Amino acid sequence: MNKIFYASLFGVMLTACSSNYSVQGSSSLPALDGSKLYLKAFKQGEVKNIDSCEVVHGEFHFNGYLDTVRLANLFVDEESIMPIVLEEGEIIVKITPAGPTLGGTPLNDSLYNFIDKHNQLVSEMNELGHRQNQMILEGIDEQTISEQLESEAARITAEEDQLVTNFIEENFDNVLGPGVFMMLANQFRVPILTPQMEYLLTKATDKFKNNPEIKQYCALAKEAEERMNGLNETAGVQTEAPAADSIGNSLPTAPLTNLPKP
Repeated sequence: MNKIFYASLFGVMLTACSSNYSVQGSSSLPALDGSKLYLKAFKQGEVKNIDSCEVVHGEFHFNGYLDTVRLANLFVDEESIMPIVLEEGEIIVKITPAGPTLGGTPLNDSLYNFIDKHNQLVSEMNELGHRQNQMILEGIDEQTISEQLESEAARITAEEDQLVTNFIEENFDNVLGPGVFMMLANQFRVPILTPQMEYLLTKATDKFKNNPEIKQYCALAKEAEERMNGLNETAGVQTEAPAADSIGNSLPTAPLTNLPKP
């Protein structure tokens, strides 16, 4: 399983109330000065620009009117760099060599707390490769290395699966649940429903299951499965179905070997 977690975005809705958003950003990357930044979201079946601004002396600002809370993505030119929940309040974005950070509003704080925990598990998984090399240099036999690292990898993978599952369940009825579900989906070239995704759908609220992106992805996954099963029965040939529309990145995951797509 491979996943990277900077981000993903879809235009999923939380509420129909009207409000204003404010993004106050800073960058310590000189290369970003003068660059054009965009906020983009999936809206009415298309990826649309919500707002744009320019980085000037390491600072940038977005302000606008919201007809609904949205999960969007921050783009530098055509490159997606991070997800942002556009909600009422002052959203603080910092872009540093260590990576982007974001907070200041409830849903963004929740999202980036989740991302931090997820990245810790990714780091733990990546560290297993270094441990493997070190154990080889120490002359430890291959079977012992394999048993120890496979056990540790299984533990990390189980923790990652539980973290993602719990987060989506806790956020079924706001933009974060559908958004992270679609981040999971974005890692596959062909729409499929994994056991984890099927479990979530059995627990999901009606609001979650009726989200337009969730409904579209599930329909595409069903069509792909039926097409694949039909071809397997007749000719033993597999086929691909078009992936669900999204402007987001895949979720970072964790394997022994090394997952956000703008």
